[in-house]
Amino acid sequence: MKLLLDLGNTRLKWALQQGGDWLAQGSVAWDEAVERMLSEAWSTAPQPIAVYGASVVDAAREQQLAACVASAFRAEVTWLRTPASACGVRNAYAEPQRLGVDRFLAMVAAYADGRGPCVLASVGTALTLDALTADGRHLGGLIAPGPQLMQQSLLDATARVRPERPGEILELADNTADAVASGCWQAAAALVERFATRMAGRLGDASTLILGGGDAGRLAPLLSLPAQLSHDGVLRGLAVWADTQVAAPPPG
Repeated sequence: MKLLLDLGNTRLKWALQQGGDWLAQGSVAWDEAVERMLSEAWSTAPQPIAVYGASVVDAAREQQLAACVASAFRAEVTWLRTPASACGVRNAYAEPQRLGVDRFLAMVAAYADGRGPCVLASVGTALTLDALTADGRHLGGLIAPGPQLMQQSLLDATARVRPERPGEILELADNTADAVASGCWQAAAALVERFATRMAGRLGDASTLILGGGDAGRLAPLLSLPAQLSHDGVLRGLAVWADTQVAAPPPG
């Protein structure tokens, strides 16, 4: 059994994996009582043989999670740093480590599931887009603010845009709250559609649009293109990679 950790910008997710199944899983937002909640969640968990983590956060939060793991299981975390290639996926970045490990693992999961060629859109704090060929070649991608971050950035940078309530997503808004929400979410949807349409020429018309991330379900209805929702793509990709580490013989 392995413990898998996905440290994202907004929250961390974890899963206990036995074979191809999740024995248990959960998530904790960074603004919650992380140590207490993990301690409670892991108090009756079986001892993992290994712990693997993927992180896009700072070293302090990685250390915080490592301490939680050490306290609960007396184990160390092996952190995956983005490689040039692994599990059939080849990174397009000239400096491979600069590609977010979450993006790389989402591609690993899609490739392992046989879902290439595809465009992967992760809708969270950031909106990331990546193109992956059927044979696992990453063509590159884009990064933009996620729709909620767009809204917050607009409010932080303006003096008179101060909605008094959360806005609804509409085609046409007649008030500021709805105009801000609708503009940001429709902008995100338009970028996803444009990227997917442009990549069809390189990936082929049979390519799949895959949506992941915490806001994927909210964005999906705004798209005019068919899309598949992907749940726990980073954890599933991490599980594929972790299996190769367990199977690898010791050095020397």
